[in-house]
Amino acid sequence: MDWTQILSAVALGAMLVFLFPGMRRAVKESPKGTMQDWMGYIIPITAVIGFVILLIMMVQ
Repeated sequence: MDWTQILSAVALGAMLVFLFPGMRRAVKESPKGTMQDWMGYIIPITAVIGFVILLIMMVQ
């Protein structure tokens, strides 16, 4: 291993150590989604998937 790969691995490990407490607190204090919130996510994703399938079928 090169010294730059070792340094990159150490930096990545340090970043995870410093970010973990903040991520844990954010997950604990985040608001929970309602069914209306999930439908606002599912409907556009379904439309995009349907559009991609339509494009694939038009090419074949």
